Amino acid sequence: MSSERRHRGRAVRARAGLNVRGLLALPLLGLLVAGCGIRSTEVPTDFGPAPSRVRCSLSEPDAAAQASRGLAVQVFLLCGSSLVAVDRSLRVPDGTADSARRVLVAQGLLDQLAKTPSAAEREAGYQTYVRGGMTVSGPRAKDPEDTLRLSTPPAELSAYALAQVVCTFSDSAAAEGDGSVILGGPTTAPLRRYDCTDEVRSQPGSLQPASSEVTGG
Repeated sequence: MSSERRHRGRAVRARAGLNVRGLLALPLLGLLVAGCGIRSTEVPTDFGPAPSRVRCSLSEPDAAAQASRGLAVQVFLLCGSSLVAVDRSLRVPDGTADSARRVLVAQGLLDQLAKTPSAAEREAGYQTYVRGGMTVSGPRAKDPEDTLRLSTPPAELSAYALAQVVCTFSDSAAAEGDGSVILGGPTTAPLRRYDCTDEVRSQPGSLQPASSEVTGG
């Protein structure tokens, strides 16, 4: 065999060896890529267990049990950044005159607003800014008959607390049912009619309830 033929044979075998090594390297490259976590076509579907309770969502109360506890009412608590109505019940003696009934309902609503939310309500994100110990009385001699006077002047309440009180009262038997309530304090400061609007319910911390001065009955 001539030296030229031997040279060509070695060149052919060298190229064949390179091709074999390249083919063997492909599976190894695939394993390395897989080891790096590259999954171009896979979509993760396991996001862990679902939350135990949806925020601001409570189970429906038992209507029969609610009725047996007294007058069914609603109070507005803060959940997230909005006011949300929550069911409560009050005891009001039968035969109570309308004027006295309005004050009894208003005081009961204030007490409910000041109560610490239940464990289920706290878990769902509910809270209140109304402090305990506040009382409410009816109109004075020259006040409109549907006036409610708080022991704390409304202007001294926080924006959240005032929104809670206004929306709770205006949506109850404590007011005239037109979406507004006349509030005053223990002093001679002018009375004001406050409105609970959709904007106040959705942004109670940044929007004060709209109000206008009331001059007399």
